Amino acid sequence: MPLSDHFIFLGVGGIFVILGIILILWGRGEQRGYYSSLAGRPDAREFLEHWPQRPRVGAGQIGGWISLSVGLVLAVVGGALWFWG
Repeated sequence: MPLSDHFIFLGVGGIFVILGIILILWGRGEQRGYYSSLAGRPDAREFLEHWPQRPRVGAGQIGGWISLSVGLVLAVVGGALWFWG
């Protein structure tokens, strides 16, 4: 395998890691803002019971963790191929 193929794994892995970190931080801010706005409303039933469920609030964090794990796997594979190749 040519040396440039190893750098492709490392580069794509790095992009996924950076994207994952951005999505995790963005998801935390979105979740914090959403629940802070609910706490200020007079009808706090949705805030207290978390009903109805809002999957969009945690979706950014879930996508970020998936992207982070895929990026780390790609980076480890690229590093291993570069080291042993």
